Amino acid sequence: MNKELIINAAPTGVEIALLEDKKLVELHHESGNPNFAVGDLYLGKVKKLIPGLNAAFVDVGFEKDAFLHYTDLSPYIRSILKFTATAISDKTPEGFDFTKFKNEPEIVKTGKITDVLGGKPNILVQILKEPISSKGPRLSCEISLPGRFIVLTPFNDIVAVSKKIHSSEERKRLQKIVEAIKTPNFGVIVRTAAEGKKTAELHEDLTTLVQTWKNIQANLSGGQAPQKILSEQTKTTSILRDLLNESFNRIVINDKNIYTDTKTYIQKIAPEKSDIVNYYNNGSPIFDNYGITRQVKASFGKTVNLDSGVYLIIEATEALHVVDVNSGYKSSSNNQEQNALASNLEAAGEIARQLRLRDLGGIIIIDFIDMKLPENKKTIFEAMEKFMAQDRAKHTILPISKFGLMQITRQRVKPEITISVAEDCPTCKGTGKIGASMLILEDIEKNLQYLLNHQHKGLTIRVHAILHAYLTKGFLASKQWKWYFQYKKWIKLKADSNYHLTEYRFFDANDEEIKL
Repeated sequence: MNKELIINAAPTGVEIALLEDKKLVELHHESGNPNFAVGDLYLGKVKKLIPGLNAAFVDVGFEKDAFLHYTDLSPYIRSILKFTATAISDKTPEGFDFTKFKNEPEIVKTGKITDVLGGKPNILVQILKEPISSKGPRLSCEISLPGRFIVLTPFNDIVAVSKKIHSSEERKRLQKIVEAIKTPNFGVIVRTAAEGKKTAELHEDLTTLVQTWKNIQANLSGGQAPQKILSEQTKTTSILRDLLNESFNRIVINDKNIYTDTKTYIQKIAPEKSDIVNYYNNGSPIFDNYGITRQVKASFGKTVNLDSGVYLIIEATEALHVVDVNSGYKSSSNNQEQNALASNLEAAGEIARQLRLRDLGGIIIIDFIDMKLPENKKTIFEAMEKFMAQDRAKHTILPISKFGLMQITRQRVKPEITISVAEDCPTCKGTGKIGASMLILEDIEKNLQYLLNHQHKGLTIRVHAILHAYLTKGFLASKQWKWYFQYKKWIKLKADSNYHLTEYRFFDANDEEIKL
């Protein structure tokens, strides 16, 4: 699979499009001030405890207090509170040695938030979910710092290896390497991307993340809540960090600064891939050149049409998203069951793409075209699992129910992408109203008289075919002959079906439009 990353720097921010085999599958927008992004670390102040919800509201500087549930506190919350207080009060130039920091006992999973945050302390938190709709950010105290090959988790000494690395020998090898190079008080999760990597690469990644933790410690010194302590990397570098692999074959950027930063980042994390970064300076918009604008127009909106004529209706509610699959006008066979299976298979692939592209989260209900055979329902379920295997968001897929519905839950960490693909009507200019049709002839005659008074010759009026038929109806009694008798000049009329019903334009003898 060929993967391309197209990055468009615009005045409103940076747009990032991920293409798989030329097909748009992810679209990200990074505004100039991306506050409260997933992964950001804040020094927050506990404002209110809600025992009934076993949760707390924390002030991190957002207009609404952020939500922190007991289950997101982390077993090491007492150590985090102690570390936060120590780091804030620490005035030493180099900061205290975190490897000698003494951890506090872990909390129980079934405890009460009032027992842990009763004093409403300052606390180091990480954004778990961005603000969505009317809700503030959701927080976590399970601090994690992701790198290219590993994830650093302070306050523990656990080493875990991704379950997606299937070889038991490789898992043991990575476990031994990490246990040998890691420092005390830091847990490490080995990512799938670490498979086959050498000790030096893992050690460099670990060193970088430990230095990031030292920066967090330094930023906390003398801090006052609410305060941002560390920003997650830009979306460009975070996408590269998480996605860059052998199948990536091109990164195209239209901004010199982002190009330089990306090139430097690639040379740092994967020197052998640095040649895939290209600078775009071709005059035409970069998204137009790579067909992204057209795909955005075709992929967003309530209705999504597929090549076979099958179409999807995507509706959003506060609680869930509903996708209705409708059969098209083409039939591959006379067998209704086979047609339904073929249509549903095509729809399943597009639905998986739409979930990634729009970043739909929460509960998704899919109403597939009815099928009777259980094996066909199983085929659709297995196909959907395969199509969604590329999706980085955590998700769960249930088989098609007896009502013909498939249920999917998908991790929601930020607001979904909504793009309006409708354009203003050229006739009414978006108002929903047009001028009185009985006055159209009067308007044409006013403009015609004005042009003739200013010595325009060889005039041609182009109008919609229906209006043309009206103006030429009756031969000598027609409006065209009436103008000839009135102005002593022959006015040509041409029908153009591309015009809307009340549209008309004047052209001179050289067939150039006369702007009125």
